[in-house]
Amino acid sequence: MATATKSFFAFLVISSLLLAPSLSISETAVGYHVPIVSGLSWTFYQNTCPSLEFIIRDYLMSMFVSDIGQAAGLLRLHFHDCFVQGCDASVLLDRSASGPSEQQAPPNLTLRARAFQIINELRNRIEKACGRIVSCADIVALAARDSVFLSGGPYYGVPLGRKDGLNFATINATLQNLPPPFANTSTILSMLATKNFTPTDTVALSGGHTIGLSHCTSFTSRLYPTQDPTMAQTFAKNLKVTCPRANTTNTTVMDIRSPNIFDNKYYVDLLNREGLFTSDQDLYTDSRTRGIVTSFAINQSLFFENFAIAMIKMGQLGVLTGNNGEIRANCSARNPRSKSDLASVVEELPVEEAWSEF
Repeated sequence: MATATKSFFAFLVISSLLLAPSLSISETAVGYHVPIVSGLSWTFYQNTCPSLEFIIRDYLMSMFVSDIGQAAGLLRLHFHDCFVQGCDASVLLDRSASGPSEQQAPPNLTLRARAFQIINELRNRIEKACGRIVSCADIVALAARDSVFLSGGPYYGVPLGRKDGLNFATINATLQNLPPPFANTSTILSMLATKNFTPTDTVALSGGHTIGLSHCTSFTSRLYPTQDPTMAQTFAKNLKVTCPRANTTNTTVMDIRSPNIFDNKYYVDLLNREGLFTSDQDLYTDSRTRGIVTSFAINQSLFFENFAIAMIKMGQLGVLTGNNGEIRANCSARNPRSKSDLASVVEELPVEEAWSEF
């Protein structure tokens, strides 16, 4: 079974790669009608680094053939970057002498270490081919798109031209901007409305949970001491095998039907009361979003189209362009400056066990 699954994903990513060179803005990719902010462009590196997207996709394909799970890690990295302080690659910055970085905030403790390494490896390959002209923030955005595409999801346009931020956000700001897995629909809709996301955008972005893993501690409050009545009995029984205690450190798949394929089965899970987080299942329980969940469960093309639109919108949150920001030589550190120029001023808070919804 494991060999067959691995062979299937090898076929999937190779097929996607063969298809990718033929993709064109006018024919295949979706989302190009979405307005873009000043300073970004669909063809930003067309003349200065024409091989950019091929370099990224080619390298990710080689990664995913052996470990398709990294696709979810790169997609989640993009979410956690953009929702906090905008898509400026600030989540990639290591802590400094002035305090902890975004990576030390509880919602980011479960970001995959390999995802950070992949972004730096991509940056090195791109610089070798084109010079230091592509920002880490743009690499994160493109890597997320290709992670979706190479996992079977939609190919959407990514407007480019972001610069890398000079500071990381405080731990408090990180906590305030990443929805927790125990949040209900009202909380999530309110949080995302402040970033100009509609309910349809919100439900579509939640569909990113169609791939990836979750730690038991993100949802065991739905199992212990009493079971959440919105959770299907058999589903809960199986989860208790994986998570026999509330504080276990085990992990499980986000989508029990097709955990490594980017498709609409996440929404089918919700219809069957098999959503993992409160923030997942409540999208079907809440009358404001139930119809959207149902429509995506029935129509995968509709989900793909709306996911692409929401991702393009998300990828433009708080972007730095032009003379703002920089292009980092190392994605995990600011470019060298004078000693008096501090990386950021942050406050250090106790680290607790917590996870974000996205």
